[in-house]
Amino acid sequence: MATIERLKKRPDFLAAAAGRRFHTERMTAQGNLRSSEAGGLRLGFTVTKRVGHATERNRIKRRLRAVVAEVAAALPADLADRTADIVLVARRPALHADFAALADDLRKAIPAVTRVGKPDHGGKPPSSSSRRGKRPPALPASPNKGLGVPDGQ
Repeated sequence: MATIERLKKRPDFLAAAAGRRFHTERMTAQGNLRSSEAGGLRLGFTVTKRVGHATERNRIKRRLRAVVAEVAAALPADLADRTADIVLVARRPALHADFAALADDLRKAIPAVTRVGKPDHGGKPPSSSSRRGKRPPALPASPNKGLGVPDGQ
């Protein structure tokens, strides 16, 4: 039986958010491979206030923890030994979804977000990093700026 540790610190959640994603109607899984200092999967949950009131959010988290316990028991050894962090971001349908559907979503999500190799960009070519984060060139300043004279005179 594979044991899946819990993510508890914000930097770990942010690192997982920067990795691969897998979307279903009930949840989004975000995963990131770690360096191999400590083996095994670590998993965290995010259920925002948009999903519902505190009692509903807590119920979703309890359901997700139960799904993780069931899926971890039958997880193949090659997946259980990957050093990765996974964050499950729950959506409103997870509250009333069939337990088997949640388990099936998680079984599909774990290999998808922990896949070794270069992440794909959804069929789009990666954007050029030479322009990323740079401002567009500034327009030339008017020679009359600050003199109280309207432009064009």
